[in-house]
Amino acid sequence: MDHRLLEIVACPVCNGKLYFNQDKQELICKFDALAFPLRDGIPVLLEHEARSLTAEESKP
Repeated sequence: MDHRLLEIVACPVCNGKLYFNQDKQELICKFDALAFPLRDGIPVLLEHEARSLTAEESKP
């Protein structure tokens, strides 16, 4: 994931900062507890494509 791209993309739900999880290849919104997938290196920033984070994943 290009760090420059990560600086400009935002959560489509709350417009908050997204964090990259390299192990799962997801962009994480901690505020909404959502994980957006990357497909072929391209972020899929659609709310209906996101998965909800578990309670364990949501911890800081």
